Amino acid sequence: MTKDQKTDNLILFLMALGAVLFHILLNGQYGFHRDELDFIMNARQIDWGYVAYPPITPLFARIGLVLFGVSLRGLRVLPAVAQGIAMVLAGLMARDMGGRRNAQLMAAFAVFIAPMSLIGGTVIMYFAFDYLWWVLVAFFLVRLLATDDPRYWLGIGAGIGLGMMTKYTMAFWVVGLIVAILATPARKYLRSKWLYLGAALSFLIFLPNLIWQVQHDFISLDFLSAIHARDIEWGRTDSFLSDQLYLTTSTLSLPLWVTGLVLCLFSTSMKRFRALGWMFVVTFLLLFVSKGRGYYIGPAYVMLFAAGAAWFEKWLELRSKRIRRLGFGLLWGALAIGSVIGISLMKPIAPINSPLWNVTSGVHDVFVEMVGWQDLTAQVAKIYQSIPDEDKPRTVIFTGNYGEAGALDLYGKQYNLPRIVSGSNSLWYRGYGDTDPKTVITVGVNYSEAGMFLRSCKVVGTVSNSYGVKNEESTRHTAILVCHDPVVSWKDIWAQAQDFQ
Repeated sequence: MTKDQKTDNLILFLMALGAVLFHILLNGQYGFHRDELDFIMNARQIDWGYVAYPPITPLFARIGLVLFGVSLRGLRVLPAVAQGIAMVLAGLMARDMGGRRNAQLMAAFAVFIAPMSLIGGTVIMYFAFDYLWWVLVAFFLVRLLATDDPRYWLGIGAGIGLGMMTKYTMAFWVVGLIVAILATPARKYLRSKWLYLGAALSFLIFLPNLIWQVQHDFISLDFLSAIHARDIEWGRTDSFLSDQLYLTTSTLSLPLWVTGLVLCLFSTSMKRFRALGWMFVVTFLLLFVSKGRGYYIGPAYVMLFAAGAAWFEKWLELRSKRIRRLGFGLLWGALAIGSVIGISLMKPIAPINSPLWNVTSGVHDVFVEMVGWQDLTAQVAKIYQSIPDEDKPRTVIFTGNYGEAGALDLYGKQYNLPRIVSGSNSLWYRGYGDTDPKTVITVGVNYSEAGMFLRSCKVVGTVSNSYGVKNEESTRHTAILVCHDPVVSWKDIWAQAQDFQ
């Protein structure tokens, strides 16, 4: 490695480090998102699998709890680091495609300003780490194609295994990879032992979760089927194509990834990397045809950023000094504008109920779902304290969704709240306790629903938050009930309580 390359690597690393610190600095606003609360709750009960997802994200949440305690910034450090690593990998892919410093930094910055990456660096959710593993697979594939060293199949296998332990959509990326290898000269690697060793490594990494699935009758397949049907019914998949311009990437980085895709598919100068184009197209079409969510394909754009940045740099270097300055100025100017827009909309920087807050709340619902959880816990705690002391040992709190359960689990310790139970996802497997409850406080359950299983239900409170923010908790199923006397046995109630969310 030359001195210039070492300097390039250092600058790339410092840019990514700056991005990580930037995320951490801004991540202390509002509160935890409902999905984060679910991961944190499951982090307290580490297992090889969960109904809704594989084990890596709860494991990382557990590490965050051990290192930082219940801290917004602390628990969001690892997602921020994941996005920083993805930036470095983007720059290194640009280097392997012939890009020098400008191309490497441009590819990395395009990753940073992608709305999906900005959100990924903000919350501890599985898509933040899934993003990294997809990029890691692409990075090792680029290394393989650039160096013709088949040992990089081990890296590809490790990335696939980690991806499958994070989010099952990695399977689409794997299918794209398989087709890309078969459809291009990269099929020569079918004769390499390293490909099969890489496949074996991915299988070994994924094996603990696979065993968990066998032990639980592949419950995650039932969950994924139900959630997919729900997303289609609710229209969440209708925006797949438009999401590619506003969520997976910044609109202003479009020249980079479109150029990168065209080059990988058709350019003779990028023939070595033809598999990347096929991999993207096949994965994109699979997700589109199967009606996947738009953000699922987000990390696939990173390798295209790298290819586009490398080409633009080479092309501009052959132009006159004036054209070169103008070209780089336009490219960097567009990315800079994209960063201002992306940060304004996708980072938790706006004061609650400010004009900017109102704009972001109209664009997405991530931030509004971070507000009110401690208020909800305090409201439920006040109701629990009103329960007669002799009834408290057989009192449970039943929640309608995992966000409510996660909030009460996290913040309820200071109020000595009783067992939190729910039919939601993995909570259903954990049951309702060793003895049948007699008194049930319900949160997020409609009166008519509660009355199907419990008698003597009474509305004793209404969920609200101190900011007056309208979100799911404050506008839907807002009643807090106290119920007694089950209509049927708790065993029968629980048999009907399972709810995929």
